[in-house]
Amino acid sequence: MSTEVWDCVTRAPFGEQASVFTIVRDGDRFTGSNVAEIGELPVVDGRIEGDRLVWKMPTRKPMPMTLVGKAVIEGDRLTGTVTMGAFGKAEMTGTRRG
Repeated sequence: MSTEVWDCVTRAPFGEQASVFTIVRDGDRFTGSNVAEIGELPVVDGRIEGDRLVWKMPTRKPMPMTLVGKAVIEGDRLTGTVTMGAFGKAEMTGTRRG
């Protein structure tokens, strides 16, 4: 297993949200968390497909829903989207720490 920490920004319809996205890789799966001002969201059902990540994050704020993240890693850069139910999609970018 290996751990990566990313400083991310998600551009949601209600504003930008800075977060720390932690990925704990275990083969072609991963767990971790995304910690932002609104709280900590656990990563569930994380899958690694080459340089692509797909994951879910259950949340209760602003209402109960499951966010779905998809991203591509190129070197120390992460780019992708987070689908937020009725709130649509938000762009997510990140830079690897370390």
